[in-house]
Amino acid sequence: MSKRELTRNQIIEQSIITTYRKTIWHQFIKGIQEFEMVNEGDKIAVCISGGKDSMLLAKCMQELKRHRKVNFEVVFIVMDPGYNEKNRQKIIDNAELLEIPITIFRSDIFDVVDRIDDNPCYLCARMRRGFLYEKAQELGCNKIALGHHFDDVIETILMGMLYGAQMQTMMPKLHSTNHKGMELIRPLYYVKEEDIIKWKDKNELEFIQCACKITEKNKVSEDGSKRYEMKELIKQLRNKYDRVDYNIYNSTKNVNLNTIISYEKNGEVHHFMDDYDEKI
Repeated sequence: MSKRELTRNQIIEQSIITTYRKTIWHQFIKGIQEFEMVNEGDKIAVCISGGKDSMLLAKCMQELKRHRKVNFEVVFIVMDPGYNEKNRQKIIDNAELLEIPITIFRSDIFDVVDRIDDNPCYLCARMRRGFLYEKAQELGCNKIALGHHFDDVIETILMGMLYGAQMQTMMPKLHSTNHKGMELIRPLYYVKEEDIIKWKDKNELEFIQCACKITEKNKVSEDGSKRYEMKELIKQLRNKYDRVDYNIYNSTKNVNLNTIISYEKNGEVHHFMDDYDEKI
């Protein structure tokens, strides 16, 4: 009897736990377990933007659902903030190819943000998050999952230091402050972007990239962004020392408060001079 021929989607799924078992699957599981992202009885809304990261996240969550002993539910939501028809159809086509049962809902975020001159990207991100939380709650979910990866984490750390004059990181999970009972998780927290790209290219997948109408209208390229600058800086540092990205990340886990000038916790600022003389 001849071996059953696999569908394209099955080949793509299989590659996650075979070819990319070490670089993607194990790193995905590491984040899930270390930060206790998935618990018994959870109903998780995986938020899909149509890019490579969120599509991979959806496939990993499907795989986790198949193999994990913990009983949880997962749904896949796509918020259309005003995509052009080509990008919207690309998301639908990829979801069909990858057998991801998506729920699409519309918002007017692009139209609203288009009228804002001061920091429209920040406002767009905040509004997107709010719409996703609301749709997830409507579907009975208690968590939303976003596709941020390891490179997003370390880029955020560097941007905070170099442009924001603060030490902070992108957290692996967060309780929502505006949507009671909701939590945000980032299951790809330890997965590197270069490995996501390898998975995409190996399987000859094409996803939408930046679908922002404001970027299109103003002809703003990615290579003019602060995040792109961080990507290039990290690439240069990696060429000199291949574990520099892990050191950047681990610096947020090895904080010695005795050597910090000041820090903020729960809205209260603590300065090393507050009790300096008491330590004599």
